[in-house]
Amino acid sequence: MIAQSFSWWCFENRGVEPEDLLAYAAKIGYSGVDLIAEDLWPMVKRHGLAISAVNGHASIEEGLNNPANAERIESELRANIAKAAQWKIPVLICFSGNRAGISDSTGLHRSAETLGRVASIAHDASVTLAVELLNSKVDHPDYQCDHTAWGIELCRQINSPAVKLLYDIYHMQVMEGDVIRTIQTHHADIGHYHTAGNPGRGQPDDTQELNYAAIYKAIAATGFSGTISHEFLPLGDPQEAIGKAFAGCEDALSQMTL
Repeated sequence: MIAQSFSWWCFENRGVEPEDLLAYAAKIGYSGVDLIAEDLWPMVKRHGLAISAVNGHASIEEGLNNPANAERIESELRANIAKAAQWKIPVLICFSGNRAGISDSTGLHRSAETLGRVASIAHDASVTLAVELLNSKVDHPDYQCDHTAWGIELCRQINSPAVKLLYDIYHMQVMEGDVIRTIQTHHADIGHYHTAGNPGRGQPDDTQELNYAAIYKAIAATGFSGTISHEFLPLGDPQEAIGKAFAGCEDALSQMTL
């Protein structure tokens, strides 16, 4: 069964108190929240929600592909795997880092080395290390893991069930499109999904070029049983925005059982 969550950073500080936003999300059926600050974790749990994903290490720009970061990232991942096990957080998000002149093949090798040293620890803790696919065209210039093929090769080099991809639908629409075929082909290496419309990273609805109803159905058809997390920038009331996103996904998934 597919669960839904939302990324906290998109909806916080938009006129709704954290307690009220979490209570509303729980009431309408959300199972969790991504990327919420640690000081709010007890509040998340009080509302019966899961902490569905948090960052495993810093940072997007200074990531796995640079050996100068390897010792620091390994230490951060070990600590955060232990914390994730304690709080029952299923996904830690990881980042390739920017290219900064590093070739794709070298970046792959270095990233695989660092993640490979902690993959078994994550597996034993029932934690997935999800390397995020981000676009380098608009939002994250020079980011190395900017195409699905690079991420898939990284997973293959590590060859661990604990290392998968965070397939961000918005980012990959910007970079390469062909979203549904990619999901159908590579779903076994995808551990988490993020949504947003394109262009503009807006509400995932029919005002955007992505057909989210078809995408949700394609994800469900693969047998995915993890979490789809909404990570878009609302134009108005954040409660209304997460409500519409939840309903759109729920409606699409309900049609799969008709």
